[in-house]
Amino acid sequence: MGADVVELVSRFIDQRYQAPSVDYTDLEPLLDSLAISPAEDGIPLHQLLDLIERAAGKGFDTANPGFAAYIPGGGLYSAALGDFIACSMNRYTAIAAPAPAFVQMEASVLRWLCGVFGLPATSQGVLTPGGSMANLSAIVTARTAKLGERFLHGTMYVSDEVHHSITKSARFAGLPAEAVRVVSTDALLRMDPAALRAAIEEDRGRGTRPFLVVASAGTIGTGAVDPLDLIADVASETDLWLHVDGAYGACFQLTHRGRDVLTGIERADSITLDPHKGLFLPYGTGCLLARDARALRDAHEAHADYLPPASDDDGLPDFSSFSPELTRDFRGLRLWLPLHLHGVAAFVRALDEKLDLAKLVHERLAALPTLDVPWSPQLSLVTFRPRNGTNADTEDLLRRINASARVWLSSAPIRGQLYIRMCILSHRSTRERVEEAVAIIAAAAAATDR
Repeated sequence: MGADVVELVSRFIDQRYQAPSVDYTDLEPLLDSLAISPAEDGIPLHQLLDLIERAAGKGFDTANPGFAAYIPGGGLYSAALGDFIACSMNRYTAIAAPAPAFVQMEASVLRWLCGVFGLPATSQGVLTPGGSMANLSAIVTARTAKLGERFLHGTMYVSDEVHHSITKSARFAGLPAEAVRVVSTDALLRMDPAALRAAIEEDRGRGTRPFLVVASAGTIGTGAVDPLDLIADVASETDLWLHVDGAYGACFQLTHRGRDVLTGIERADSITLDPHKGLFLPYGTGCLLARDARALRDAHEAHADYLPPASDDDGLPDFSSFSPELTRDFRGLRLWLPLHLHGVAAFVRALDEKLDLAKLVHERLAALPTLDVPWSPQLSLVTFRPRNGTNADTEDLLRRINASARVWLSSAPIRGQLYIRMCILSHRSTRERVEEAVAIIAAAAAATDR
């Protein structure tokens, strides 16, 4: 059975380079064949694998080197091997005592990540299902640390480019809608520190309790990075918790150029990053890093007599004490195995390549007279639209580009205008494939101009 599955997966990966980036052909018959109840006596594995393989080819192919819409996920094969081992062995890792060696594996990677971001020995990391859960835990931790149990008059600050998971998490954290204050952005779509300071002073003057500012390290629209050092100054001077949502961009901290762009992130009280984005791992691999392990623990820990005694070993933590999850999968192995197998330098080279490719795309598209490419990429996301065109023209250009099925892009409204987004973050997106995508975009733009 294992050999058959490996053969399927290997074939799937080999086919990614020629497969379309999106495919909905003959979908309805396939959906009908899948809408069945489990058989009483079972079905042969080869028949089920055939269904799985057909199903995998439909919809957005996020494992495809031509997929550059939204923020693509990676899906490293070595990480899948880690998951295969973890699911087969099925050890419980939310508490240290049942599987201390596996917990040590996960803890060692989290300690390494804390070091990557310059966080002190008092810090703690925890792997989450994704950036949304990491952001929720960060907001709850900030709320608990700064406001205690009476938090309904608290106020938190975000930019108008912040990811929607922040405002959604604020609601889940029990904060009323008016607790989220939107701060204006500058010409580069980055949070304005002066506007932030003014909003805090205004809110304190009317009796609310400012407690948290959320800065972005790679916005969803343009990949913009807020001026983290200046925002950290404001947070420090006004006694606010600083959370950096780096779900997309924080992993670029591994590169020299990324560290320059992300200067100030080391001053954050908490950081969200998604290894399923910047480290090319499978979906479901998010991470929260907190400068103060005690604050993270105070916000999440709960005890029950039927559980093993809580770990008092900082090096071998109970992850359930630092997150909402008591039952969780062993996410650590899908991170530990690729990093130790390939080495950190391989990931650094891949991330540097994405920065180079984004720069190439920006230069090539900015040279086209038919396109407006207003923002230089700070990371690996490039936005553009038809020069002097309407939003309908942008939609038409996007349709022309995506009709190729060799590249798949998305769009986003930015300050009332629709822009096309190209986010280069797949480990399979090489220079050859990106240059092909640029040629497709250029041809589509020329056709639109006529």
